[in-house]
Parts: sequence; C-alpha cells; structure tokens
Amino acid sequence: MDFTILKEQFENKKVFVTGHTGFKGSWLLLILKKLGAQVVGYSLAPENKEDLFNQIDGAQYCEKSIIANILDAEQLKKEINAFQPDYIFHLAAQALVRKSYDNPIETYMVNTIGTANVLEAMRTLPNACVGIMVTTDKVYENPERGTAFVESDKLGGYDPYSASKATCEIVIDSYRNSFFNLQDFNVHKKSIASVRAGNVIGGGDFSKDRIIPDIVRSIQNNTAISLRNPNATRPWQHVLEPLGAYLLLAAHMRQHPEAYNEAFNFGPAVDDVLTVKEVTEIFLTAFGTQHHEIAIDLSKQVHEAKLLMLNSEKAKLKISWTPKWKALDAIQQTAWWYVNDKKAAHLRCAEQISNYFNL
Repeated sequence: MDFTILKEQFENKKVFVTGHTGFKGSWLLLILKKLGAQVVGYSLAPENKEDLFNQIDGAQYCEKSIIANILDAEQLKKEINAFQPDYIFHLAAQALVRKSYDNPIETYMVNTIGTANVLEAMRTLPNACVGIMVTTDKVYENPERGTAFVESDKLGGYDPYSASKATCEIVIDSYRNSFFNLQDFNVHKKSIASVRAGNVIGGGDFSKDRIIPDIVRSIQNNTAISLRNPNATRPWQHVLEPLGAYLLLAAHMRQHPEAYNEAFNFGPAVDDVLTVKEVTEIFLTAFGTQHHEIAIDLSKQVHEAKLLMLNSEKAKLKISWTPKWKALDAIQQTAWWYVNDKKAAHLRCAEQISNYFNL
C-alpha cells in the first residue's frame, strides 16, 4: 500500500472518528497522525485502565477528544457540524457477541441507532464528506457451508450483535438511496461506503471475551487458557489490515466520490484459515510460553458461528487492496507487541505501522 497516496489525500484534512477510544480507533489515531490529518474523536471513555487509548494518551493525537455517547444525537450533530470534516470514520459500536446476549437492547441501540445518528448528522453538513461506516464480517446470514461471503449475499444475524450490524447495513443503504443518492451528488456531496472486516487482532487489545486478550491475561495470571469454541474458524487479520483498507477506500472515494458508494469486504485470503485452538498455540509459541495450559470450557458457550470466511475480490478489483500479512504474521506481530512491554506502547505501535506501510 502506497503511504504517499494516503498522505496526499489526508494531510491537513479534517477527519472525524467515532469510537476513537477503542482498540481499532486508537490505532487509527496513530496512523492519521502520521498522515498529518486533523482529527476530532467522539466516543465513550475507555473501559479499562490498560486500554491502548490510555497507554498512548490518545487525546494528544486529536484536535479535540470528545467523551460522549453516540446515542446523544444532538451533541453528535453539533460536534460534526462544528468541525465540518472531510472524512468521517464511524467505528463506535458495542462489538462483543457475548455481551450482546447480556445487553441486546443496548447492542441494537448503539450499533443501529448510533449509526443512524452519524448518518443523520452527516446529512446536515454543507460541505463534501466521505463516510466510512464500519460494520463486521458477521452481517451475513450464515448457514456455515464453508462458502466465502461476497458483498451481495443475504444479510442476517443469529445473535444480537450480528443482527444489529446487519440492520446497520440496511440503515446505511437506506440513507445512501434516500438522502445520498448518486443522482443528486452535486447537491448533497456525500459519499458513503460500509466496510466488513474479519476478526481483528493486534497489540493493545484488552477487551473481555476476545481470544488474544484472554490468552494474555491467562499468561499474566498463570491460569489455564479457557477456549469456548476451539475448532471455530475465523478470518483472522492484524488490525492494520482493515484500517489500511478503510483509509485506501476513503482516499479513492475522495478522488472519485461517485464510484465507491457500496459495501466492501476486507478479509484475509480464503485459504488463510486457522481455528481458535491453532491461533492460541501459535500465539503461545511466539510469546515463548508454548507449554501453557489450555482448557476447553463448553459450559460458557453461546451461539457463535463456527465457520466464517470473506471473499475480498471486489476490494482487489476496485481499489487494488489485498492483505499484506497472513494470519501467522498477524499472530506473531501481535505476540511481539505484548512481549515487548518494556517499550512504550506508542513506540511499539509506531514500529509496526512503519513496517506495515514500508516507511
């Protein structure tokens, strides 16, 4: 990926990021800083003291860091209109499947109504703006037949999280047709794309019920690693893969605002598949603790898809995007981040950003 092209499109541009205090949002702040963008972030406060945003002092990478709820439609609209961004990256979400079973209404509200609030605020902007709406690979109705999903496949969702994100896609498409229709582009000047990435891993993730943070906590506490779905496969990818893809797509949309108003998959190659157990074993080896105890705990299971793959040929054809790091690389890079905890978090991130973008 040509970092020069990204810099041309983002340097001195205004970028509004929802969910900037989250794991992916924090990495995005660091990349945007390197690109020379002016950033305003809007999000709830980080949940945990050790979260990456706190470790890198993420507020310093923002012109303004707004701690507020995406469901506060009036404040969101006020902040977006005050900034008049060139780009909006909407990452704010309730992103955990297991938590969606505990709090389904919150999940539907944050993910679906929160997205509608961003789009509605964007509708009131007088200036041209590119919107990247982040959903998930789990938006597809998944009979688990082993076929890689393409963007035109039927949307669906068994669990509340997946369903809330599939509903997101419908809301995005509705706004795209009703308010941001290409026939009226010269009037509204808005370009909207939804992006569906795989299971993202990387340094600085300390969320509950995610495989890598669970492994790291088990190592730190010297307890057995508990796997709920050891044989489940996922499209594993390093956090820099989807973020680089989002930025590349947004850059293309800025140059050709009427050409990319649709959904895009950004996943690893369809043959780059690992089970949860394989990911765990690779991570432990890379971490230097390959003999750590692994336990299978089926008692904590809720329904989660056991087989999920994305077809990203459209991204390859339309914006020349392909994944750079295989799943093995992603796991090893992630383990390196946690192993080298004597080095400041922002320096570890900066080193991996430089390596990924060949800087």
